[in-house]
Amino acid sequence: MENVIVKEGMKAPDFELMGSDNKTHKLSDYRGKKVILYFYPKDNTPGCTNEACSFRDNMPIIDDLNAIILGVSRDSLNSHDKFINKFSLPFILLSDEDEEVCKLYDVIKEKNMYGKKVMGIERSTFIIDENGTLIKEYRKVKVKDHVENIIQFIKE
Repeated sequence: MENVIVKEGMKAPDFELMGSDNKTHKLSDYRGKKVILYFYPKDNTPGCTNEACSFRDNMPIIDDLNAIILGVSRDSLNSHDKFINKFSLPFILLSDEDEEVCKLYDVIKEKNMYGKKVMGIERSTFIIDENGTLIKEYRKVKVKDHVENIIQFIKE
């Protein structure tokens, strides 16, 4: 796969991943809807749980905006199932264990974990319009107010 750096205004790179519903999901399957594609480090960790629950709690508004949420992490489908069940998450989580899509969207970054340098997912969100164009990217996301900011952006 060639290295294309994603930028606002370009076609969002298409991909295919297995989802928590045991179906294959392609980004191009969602043409006609806005896609909130969010990458997060790990199921069942405090920041990721807060972010997922914030998306969950705002689902009615997001639905009204003709948008869907796709969460992506390197966790297994089994891990996603537990996460979804524990927090009643009403959206699809995609498993990117090979980091293919993470690399496509350039979200694998060096992070500092307890003094050790590790490669991991930098919390990032991409808003893709009905035609498959990347219209907004959020990198190094802070969870507080993030979902509200996304909703505000889509409304404008």
